[in-house]
Amino acid sequence: MYLNKIKLFLVISFFLSSFFLTLKDVKSYEIKVVDGDTIHLNGKKIRFSGIDTPELKQTCSKNDQIIFCGIEAKKLLINIIGNNEVECVEEGKDQYKRILAECFVNNISLSSYLVKEGYAFAYRKYSKKFVSDENYARFNNLGMWSMKFEYPWDWRKKN
Repeated sequence: MYLNKIKLFLVISFFLSSFFLTLKDVKSYEIKVVDGDTIHLNGKKIRFSGIDTPELKQTCSKNDQIIFCGIEAKKLLINIIGNNEVECVEEGKDQYKRILAECFVNNISLSSYLVKEGYAFAYRKYSKKFVSDENYARFNNLGMWSMKFEYPWDWRKKN
Protein backbone atom coordinates (compact mmCIF):
# COMPACT_ATOMS: atom_id res chain seq x y z
CA MET A 1 0.00 0.00 0.00
CA TYR A 2 2.75 2.43 0.97
CA LEU A 3 4.68 1.67 -2.25
CA ASN A 4 1.55 2.36 -4.34
CA LYS A 5 1.14 5.79 -2.72
CA ILE A 6 4.76 6.63 -3.53
CA LYS A 7 4.31 5.54 -7.14
CA LEU A 8 1.11 7.59 -7.43
CA PHE A 9 2.85 10.62 -5.91
CA LEU A 10 5.77 10.30 -8.35
CA VAL A 11 3.46 9.97 -11.36
CA ILE A 12 1.40 13.01 -10.33
CA SER A 13 4.57 15.02 -9.59
CA PHE A 14 6.01 14.15 -13.00
CA PHE A 15 2.88 15.25 -14.86
CA LEU A 16 2.51 18.46 -12.84
CA SER A 17 6.16 19.42 -13.28
CA SER A 18 6.09 18.78 -17.03
CA PHE A 19 2.84 20.79 -17.26
CA PHE A 20 4.40 23.81 -15.53
CA LEU A 21 7.63 23.54 -17.54
CA THR A 22 5.59 23.59 -20.74
CA LEU A 23 3.83 26.76 -19.64
CA LYS A 24 6.98 28.56 -18.51
CA ASP A 25 9.64 27.52 -21.01
CA VAL A 26 9.11 27.78 -24.74
CA LYS A 27 11.65 26.50 -27.26
CA SER A 28 11.55 27.44 -30.90
CA TYR A 29 10.37 25.32 -33.74
CA GLU A 30 8.77 28.05 -35.84
CA ILE A 31 10.01 31.59 -35.38
CA LYS A 32 9.16 34.90 -37.01
CA VAL A 33 10.85 38.14 -36.02
CA VAL A 34 8.21 40.89 -35.99
CA ASP A 35 10.43 43.76 -34.86
CA GLY A 36 13.34 44.34 -32.49
CA ASP A 37 11.51 43.25 -29.35
CA THR A 38 8.68 41.02 -30.58
CA ILE A 39 8.74 37.54 -32.07
CA HIS A 40 6.22 34.87 -32.95
CA LEU A 41 7.40 31.57 -31.53
CA ASN A 42 5.44 28.43 -32.34
CA GLY A 43 2.41 30.62 -33.04
CA LYS A 44 2.69 32.58 -29.77
CA LYS A 45 3.30 36.33 -29.79
CA ILE A 46 6.17 37.10 -27.43
CA ARG A 47 7.25 40.59 -26.35
CA PHE A 48 10.69 40.82 -24.75
CA SER A 49 10.27 42.00 -21.18
CA GLY A 50 12.29 44.84 -19.72
CA ILE A 51 13.42 46.43 -23.00
CA ASP A 52 12.07 48.67 -25.71
CA THR A 53 13.37 48.92 -29.28
CA PRO A 54 12.60 51.55 -31.91
CA GLU A 55 9.53 51.00 -34.05
CA LEU A 56 10.04 49.77 -37.62
CA LYS A 57 9.10 53.16 -39.09
CA GLN A 58 11.24 55.04 -36.58
CA THR A 59 14.32 56.83 -37.92
CA CYS A 60 17.50 58.16 -36.39
CA SER A 61 20.16 60.36 -37.95
CA LYS A 62 23.93 60.23 -38.13
CA ASN A 63 26.14 62.61 -40.11
CA ASP A 64 23.00 64.06 -41.76
CA GLN A 65 21.94 60.59 -42.98
CA ILE A 66 18.59 59.07 -42.12
CA ILE A 67 18.84 55.58 -40.63
CA PHE A 68 15.84 53.33 -40.09
CA CYS A 69 16.92 52.37 -36.59
CA GLY A 70 13.82 50.21 -36.02
CA ILE A 71 14.72 48.11 -39.05
CA GLU A 72 18.35 47.95 -37.86
CA ALA A 73 17.16 46.58 -34.49
CA LYS A 74 15.10 43.92 -36.27
CA LYS A 75 18.06 42.97 -38.51
CA LEU A 76 20.32 42.67 -35.46
CA LEU A 77 17.82 40.31 -33.83
CA ILE A 78 17.46 38.22 -37.01
CA ASN A 79 21.25 37.94 -37.29
CA ILE A 80 21.84 36.76 -33.73
CA ILE A 81 19.03 34.22 -33.96
CA GLY A 82 20.19 32.87 -37.33
CA ASN A 83 19.33 29.17 -37.46
CA ASN A 84 19.69 28.75 -33.71
CA GLU A 85 17.05 27.50 -31.33
CA VAL A 86 15.37 30.21 -29.27
CA GLU A 87 14.36 29.47 -25.69
CA CYS A 88 12.04 31.81 -23.81
CA VAL A 89 11.13 32.01 -20.15
CA GLU A 90 7.65 33.44 -19.71
CA GLU A 91 7.31 36.24 -17.15
CA GLY A 92 3.65 37.19 -17.59
CA LYS A 93 1.41 39.01 -20.05
CA ASP A 94 1.16 42.65 -21.04
CA GLN A 95 -1.91 44.85 -21.52
CA TYR A 96 -2.19 43.62 -25.12
CA LYS A 97 -2.28 39.94 -24.01
CA ARG A 98 1.19 39.28 -25.44
CA ILE A 99 3.44 36.90 -23.56
CA LEU A 100 6.22 38.78 -21.79
CA ALA A 101 9.43 36.75 -21.75
CA GLU A 102 13.17 36.83 -21.73
CA CYS A 103 14.47 34.82 -24.68
CA PHE A 104 17.85 33.25 -25.23
CA VAL A 105 20.00 31.89 -28.06
CA ASN A 106 22.92 29.70 -26.98
CA ASN A 107 22.38 30.95 -23.40
CA ILE A 108 22.74 34.60 -24.53
CA SER A 109 19.88 36.88 -23.52
CA LEU A 110 18.51 38.48 -26.67
CA SER A 111 17.33 41.46 -24.62
CA SER A 112 20.73 42.02 -23.05
CA TYR A 113 22.40 41.66 -26.45
CA LEU A 114 20.15 44.23 -28.13
CA VAL A 115 20.60 46.73 -25.31
CA LYS A 116 24.41 46.27 -25.18
CA GLU A 117 24.59 46.78 -28.95
CA GLY A 118 22.70 50.06 -28.55
CA TYR A 119 19.53 49.13 -30.45
CA ALA A 120 17.29 48.67 -27.43
CA PHE A 121 16.77 50.54 -24.19
CA ALA A 122 16.22 49.39 -20.66
CA TYR A 123 12.48 49.90 -20.20
CA ARG A 124 12.85 51.38 -16.72
CA LYS A 125 9.11 51.90 -16.42
CA TYR A 126 8.79 48.12 -16.09
CA SER A 127 12.25 46.82 -15.14
CA LYS A 128 15.74 47.88 -14.13
CA LYS A 129 17.28 44.57 -15.25
CA PHE A 130 19.06 45.92 -18.35
CA VAL A 131 20.21 49.33 -17.06
CA SER A 132 23.87 48.26 -16.82
CA ASP A 133 23.73 46.97 -20.43
CA GLU A 134 22.33 50.33 -21.52
CA ASN A 135 25.04 52.19 -19.63
CA TYR A 136 27.64 50.06 -21.43
CA ALA A 137 26.20 50.93 -24.87
CA ARG A 138 25.88 54.62 -24.03
CA PHE A 139 29.42 54.84 -22.59
CA ASN A 140 30.84 53.11 -25.70
CA ASN A 141 28.70 55.14 -28.12
CA LEU A 142 27.21 52.01 -29.68
CA GLY A 143 24.23 51.72 -31.99
CA MET A 144 21.69 54.46 -31.50
CA TRP A 145 23.91 56.11 -28.89
CA SER A 146 26.11 57.24 -31.78
CA MET A 147 23.10 58.88 -33.47
CA LYS A 148 20.41 61.46 -32.86
CA PHE A 149 17.30 59.57 -31.78
CA GLU A 150 14.08 59.67 -29.85
CA TYR A 151 13.33 57.06 -27.23
CA PRO A 152 10.78 54.60 -28.65
CA TRP A 153 8.16 55.50 -26.01
CA ASP A 154 8.46 59.21 -26.94
CA TRP A 155 8.32 58.43 -30.66
CA ARG A 156 5.14 56.35 -30.20
CA LYS A 157 3.43 59.22 -28.34
CA LYS A 158 4.09 61.58 -31.26
CA ASN A 159 3.25 59.12 -33.99
